[in-house]
Amino acid sequence: MSELENTTQVGGIAADRLRSIIERIERLEEERRALANDIKDIYAEAKSAGFDVPVLRRIIRARKQEPSEVEEQETLFDVYRHALGM
Repeated sequence: MSELENTTQVGGIAADRLRSIIERIERLEEERRALANDIKDIYAEAKSAGFDVPVLRRIIRARKQEPSEVEEQETLFDVYRHALGM
């Protein structure tokens, strides 16, 4: 094996490729942490403006779903509340 192959192949693993993958994952995880902090700041802003954060979270979760799923969950929620006398 040449010296170049020794630096890129370690124990049958392409070390350069592995390093590249790991570094990409690490960068994305950093970005995810930064985005999570940004989202946290926006929720804090909403709270300071008088919005109810759990309701905002519920609305955001519902907007990701199909309308029929949201309607089914809301109906079931109302049935459960009624069953509990709420």
